[in-house]
Amino acid sequence: MYASACNGSKDSSPIFYLVGTPSLQDVFFLPVFFIFLSFYLLILVGNALILLAVVIEPRLHKPMYFLINLSALDILFTTSTVPKMLSLLLLGDHYLSFSACFLQMYLFHSFSCSEAFILVVMAYDRYVAVCRPLHYPVIMTPQTSAALAVSAWLIALLLPIPAVVQTSHMAFDSTVYIYNCFCDHLAVVQASCSDTTPQTFMGFCIAMVVSFLPLLLVLLSYAHILASVLRISSREGRSRAFSTCSSHLLVVGTYYSSIAIAYVAYRADLPLDFHIVGNVVFAILTPVLNPLIYTLRNKDVKAAITKMACPQDLGHHEDL
Repeated sequence: MYASACNGSKDSSPIFYLVGTPSLQDVFFLPVFFIFLSFYLLILVGNALILLAVVIEPRLHKPMYFLINLSALDILFTTSTVPKMLSLLLLGDHYLSFSACFLQMYLFHSFSCSEAFILVVMAYDRYVAVCRPLHYPVIMTPQTSAALAVSAWLIALLLPIPAVVQTSHMAFDSTVYIYNCFCDHLAVVQASCSDTTPQTFMGFCIAMVVSFLPLLLVLLSYAHILASVLRISSREGRSRAFSTCSSHLLVVGTYYSSIAIAYVAYRADLPLDFHIVGNVVFAILTPVLNPLIYTLRNKDVKAAITKMACPQDLGHHEDL
């Protein structure tokens, strides 16, 4: 795409205007606000409960529970975008400063990358637990688990920096209209009056590294897990092995389904509103469902949260 002329002054920073969903009528702003607020509160409460359960319940301190990373990520990921969406819907606050827009862009993509890499670490943990159970305590020590988690965070925090920095050096008008509910990299690049080809290509390359490489590693882990499970002779043993992976598989499916929705909404010949909704689904779907998956599918997490909610009742049942 060729560059177009900019009308902004070189001496002043541009102001970014979040268009939101163009076809959404004003009368629907308040109902949509309450829907988003409900989702956001569900994300905060659900993930905070899991964080608290992991901290206070000794059974959840095992290396297999990278839940504290996943829950913290879900809170940070949604907090980087949803409060601004709520402000836009309730107060009509469409504006972001130059620094605020690029900070939001960096945080959104960093936390998204972190989730992809943490899911890879969890897949490796499941591979060791199922395929090499006797070596699990030796391989997945607390030190190894911490090193894997820290590596995932560091790579994810560093990976978006080149794209964000180079995008910030592009030319913009004095008022930049962003056709999204937050400062997504692609939306900001498309709003620039510079040549967008290099930045679009860089964004595509980073997306491949963040999306397809982790997915390939997860699929490779589960291919080994499946082969190992099929060699188990007893039906009960196969069922127990699959049950240890079910929650993680559901989270992976949810995460990559939201990416697929966002990608199809962008690439398909659909109205602009569908592109924006696809991005919003990606920002909200996984953090909403993760706490539900782990509280409903994982008996240890469910028991820990029940113990926090009803300590007296649980103690009474244990006495009986």
